[in-house]
Amino acid sequence: MTISLQDLSPQAQQEVAATRETVAALHAELPRNDLVVWTAGNVSQRVDTDDGAPELFVIKPSGVSYDELSAASMVVCTLDGEKIDDGTAADLQPSSDTAAHAYVYRHMPNVGGVVHTHSTYATAWAARAEPIPCVLTMMADEFGGDIPVGPFALIGDDSIGHGIVETLRDSRSPAVLMNRHGPFTIGKDARAAVKAAVLCEEVARTVHFARQYGDPQRLEQRDIDALFARYQNVYGQQKGTAS
Repeated sequence: MTISLQDLSPQAQQEVAATRETVAALHAELPRNDLVVWTAGNVSQRVDTDDGAPELFVIKPSGVSYDELSAASMVVCTLDGEKIDDGTAADLQPSSDTAAHAYVYRHMPNVGGVVHTHSTYATAWAARAEPIPCVLTMMADEFGGDIPVGPFALIGDDSIGHGIVETLRDSRSPAVLMNRHGPFTIGKDARAAVKAAVLCEEVARTVHFARQYGDPQRLEQRDIDALFARYQNVYGQQKGTAS
């Protein structure tokens, strides 16, 4: 049975509208940070609906220019990857990566946002099927170690989602380089996933240049663990810290 936006409670409809605004705004960060070209790439976010409402997420429409994106053009889908009847983006189909995003949301309940880009340097590592080694403190902070490579999979079904979950389920990294495809990142929400995508490209570029001058050495695991714990638990404006 097709779900309609009108079938949702007023609170759930408000959450859908708010999520569409958030996801539309975050898409601007991809070209701004040189992570995509033309219409490639996508951002999605899980909708925080009330109890009893269907689980939903919002994602970019397929093949639409970034300059043309708006909250109204964002597509709402169930966690099965099916577009809901919302009367807004009525003629727009969701991203070709929708099945992958949906699979991640179904199998990683703590994930609230997913991002996919074809950013140049990270994708170059993916083309070589080579993990990015943790040779920088920034990498230890954000990724907790190396950025891993996921298996090769074709677009069109949830095979890419399988690979993302298989690779990241037991990893501290919020980023995976899908073999000969490109980076996918996850986060507690779409903003966190976009941040991970930006930093993934930054460290991919930096380590690439470092290799032109020599062989950068991976940080000691104990230092990676200490840096990761500090960044995740102490760095920034943590709740409950002294004013």
